[in-house]
Amino acid sequence: MVAIIDYGLGNLQSVSKAFQIIDRDVRISSSPSLIKKANIIVLPGVGAFLKGMENLKNTGILDTVIREINKGKPFLGICLGLQLLFTYSQEHTLAPGMNIIKGEVVKFTNDLKIPHMGWNQVEYTNNELTKKLFKNIPQKAYFYFVHSYYVKPKEEAIIVATTWYGEIFPSAVVKNNIVGVQFHPEKSGDMGLKFLKNFLEIYGNAC
Repeated sequence: MVAIIDYGLGNLQSVSKAFQIIDRDVRISSSPSLIKKANIIVLPGVGAFLKGMENLKNTGILDTVIREINKGKPFLGICLGLQLLFTYSQEHTLAPGMNIIKGEVVKFTNDLKIPHMGWNQVEYTNNELTKKLFKNIPQKAYFYFVHSYYVKPKEEAIIVATTWYGEIFPSAVVKNNIVGVQFHPEKSGDMGLKFLKNFLEIYGNAC
């Protein structure tokens, strides 16, 4: 069972529908008990970093999410759901995040239009895990983005895909049981569905 965390931010129905298309039992929930029972946790999100952290705290699921991730439960963070894993964000004068991944969330510094919104290419690394995650997805395939900030992990080795928007930024990271993407697979058509299917094939053994 895949639990999609409902904390008031994110395209919950779009994410849920994408997983249903690839035939998975999906629940949208803000219940700590259901999140504990889930085989996989998905944290989507669009919006402000500080609001995201506040909502996770106010719904009472923040501690549960952190514990389940630290236990090794497969986790997929999408857009803001990726950024909230980091130590802090520059979006609100160093607003603290979950600190599961060491690093920061920084703003684009180039002169291009912000937010970075629309289709852009994703180039992934050539290791075995990444090739499985992007199986049947060509290099520089287009995915859909909507964001003004991007992640900057201290451990650069966890960056498995990058995108160019006036500067190179990480568009996917992997660390143990955690996969985080800056793009929106649920809005990325066939490529997005292939990515989610690959994620489940790798991390869904508990399902």
